[in-house]
Amino acid sequence: MAKGRSGSSFRSAISGRFVTAKHGKASPHTTVFERSGGGSTGGMYRSAISGRFVTNAHGKRSPNTTIKDS
Repeated sequence: MAKGRSGSSFRSAISGRFVTAKHGKASPHTTVFERSGGGSTGGMYRSAISGRFVTNAHGKRSPNTTIKDS
């Protein structure tokens, strides 16, 4: 698992795995920057492109560019 500094990391929207900071910065449309201790979001989908929460329908239609937060 590739962890970033100070409790933050990048996660791939395609595989769901943690990736290196170098890969995360090189692929901003398919990776999400996460901070530790963010709390629960109740299973909402978040866009890797905008960082905003999106509807369940959009999240299911776009599995390569959204991450389901828990």
